Amino acid sequence: MDVSVTLACALEVEERAARRGGARAARVGLGASLPLPDGRLVGFGLAGALVPGLEPGALITAERVVDEWGRLLWEGEPLALDGAIRGVVCAASDVVDDPASRQALAERTGAVVVDMESGPLAASGRLTGVVRAVSDARDQPLGRLAFAANVDGSTKWSAVALAFLFQPVASLRTALSARRAIGRLERAAEALR
Repeated sequence: MDVSVTLACALEVEERAARRGGARAARVGLGASLPLPDGRLVGFGLAGALVPGLEPGALITAERVVDEWGRLLWEGEPLALDGAIRGVVCAASDVVDDPASRQALAERTGAVVVDMESGPLAASGRLTGVVRAVSDARDQPLGRLAFAANVDGSTKWSAVALAFLFQPVASLRTALSARRAIGRLERAAEALR
């Protein structure tokens, strides 16, 4: 990958994974709400699965980005990554956590995963690809951990504490799944640099 390309990450943990993998990375916040870095961008980070069979850690490289109604926002050649699945990414405006909502979104859009940053990145006109690691399977809701990030992508530790207090088993399962996905992102960043 060209060194002028920046991996645009919503979350601090995604940015750290990209940098540990040796890639040039910048945090853009939830929904790409922070100023975007100059140059060409690759959307890079975690995503929720919309279809059955995509387990945590599965790597997706986008051939298209669509909105919540299936309208095309970006189309391009998927980035070449060993073991990555080529697929459609849905750019949502909010977290989609309910399994029934995820299924309906998949049926309406043809997407296999959902994130909140690919749409704004596509709108910048500088998106050259999207790489996402599945952090939560379609039927594995995030629960309270869905609200564990601040708008700037930093961790909202009070939300994490409440999630583990009120949903300890589900929160532990989600945290372990996210850890697997982050490891996959590190390896993807190594391959992309």
